[in-house]
Amino acid sequence: MTPALLYAIDLVAVAILTFAIYFPRHRRRDLVVAYLGVNVGVLAVSAVLSSSAIAAGLGLGLFGVLSIIRLRSNELSQREVAYYFASLALGLLGGLGSSVGWMGIAGSALILLVMAIADHPRLLSRHRSQTIVLDRAITDPAELTAVLEQLLGATVHTASVQELDLADDTTRVEVRYELPRSGRGAPTPAGPAASGADRDLAVVR
Repeated sequence: MTPALLYAIDLVAVAILTFAIYFPRHRRRDLVVAYLGVNVGVLAVSAVLSSSAIAAGLGLGLFGVLSIIRLRSNELSQREVAYYFASLALGLLGGLGSSVGWMGIAGSALILLVMAIADHPRLLSRHRSQTIVLDRAITDPAELTAVLEQLLGATVHTASVQELDLADDTTRVEVRYELPRSGRGAPTPAGPAASGADRDLAVVR
């Protein structure tokens, strides 16, 4: 299998990953540029390494260092990190895949299939995660869970308190919850309500 064919397959694969899978679901343009740039860069460097006397291990080590610096410079979700490394893996398979032939194509297809299924909106769609700021300082875990379940209209699985401010009477909590099968849960207010349990929610992001 010629290297040119593998390069073309990689470009098609990364286009599918970014424009057919990632962008329609998440609409973040800056990461589309990042995924394409990383893929083509890795493809070019790995292609050079595969045809030179430089050890491939050295090149992979350099990719690892660069990727760590890039990921530390911006706040990315775990989902976006997965896309990032999928793009990088596609570039490696395209640049170094001439030695394994059809295995490189099969690996690229497997990456696209896994990302398409694992990030599908219907997969585990009732499970959500949010960071919520309550305008009450709640120290009792059972009471905190009850308040969150009432506000979200869902079953709370974990509620991890990030900050408890007794002076300002606020609680910042990361909550993972599951919406009921019959509906999408109670609507989340944008700010504190007038009184009662609904006033516990100050900010959601």
